[in-house]
Amino acid sequence: MSYRIDKIENLIKEEISLIFLLKLQNLGSSLITITSVRVSPDLKIAKIYISIFEKDKRDEVLERIKFKTKFIRSELASRLTIKFVPELKFFLDDTLDYVEKIEILIKKIHENDDKKGNE
Repeated sequence: MSYRIDKIENLIKEEISLIFLLKLQNLGSSLITITSVRVSPDLKIAKIYISIFEKDKRDEVLERIKFKTKFIRSELASRLTIKFVPELKFFLDDTLDYVEKIEILIKKIHENDDKKGNE
């Protein structure tokens, strides 16, 4: 990955985080985190991965964010000094869910080992 793309990804992540914090408080969730941004090599598309703390509201909040994409992109354009602001696509980052599942499985394995060791 080029240095320029990395720099743009970090800048977009930072600015979108600020937009969420300052302009979009009414999305219906207490905690939204931008986990990563991936920009295509031609800088036309930016994939924004978000984590939403409240599991039961994830789909609803993601839909609200997608509905506000044009607003977010226009806010981003006013904050960035790049020639072309990429098209924004939002995705749920469910990495923490996988980590949680793996931890639960590991605990079950250890519990089963403890039971076998006591027999």
